[in-house]
Amino acid sequence: MKRVLFVCMGNICRSPAAEGVFRKLVENAGADDRFKIDSAGTIGYHAGEPADSRMRQAASRRGYSLDSRARRVVAGDFGDFDLIVTMDEANYRDVAERDTGQGARVVRMTDYCRRHRIDEVPDPYYGGSDGFENVLNILEDACSILLEELDGD
Repeated sequence: MKRVLFVCMGNICRSPAAEGVFRKLVENAGADDRFKIDSAGTIGYHAGEPADSRMRQAASRRGYSLDSRARRVVAGDFGDFDLIVTMDEANYRDVAERDTGQGARVVRMTDYCRRHRIDEVPDPYYGGSDGFENVLNILEDACSILLEELDGD
């Protein structure tokens, strides 16, 4: 089983969207039983909250369900997941600094992008609806390549 954790700062926009996009791709590939998928944040400010309503609406229009509740990355995640996928450089540094050496590999989401030439998945929280659509475009690109790579292992 491949175990993937998506991480952003608050776990209410980018990482739950990545979880939802990846989950749907895995489901469409008939690979549900081969993956454990979750999301978390580097801060716990929004712990227990659903994804931002604007992100849920944008995701829903594309057929994605964002049902998870926000939580903070914990030490046990480094043993519970094989791959921890971060959304931006600050997330990457925060997670890498907490790495407990239990085996999880920490990577950047944009490492898997093919159509988008960017270094980070931008945080849409303080912007308009276009920002949420842009994030979903990036995540669809990156998650499809991520699935291809992981399913080929």
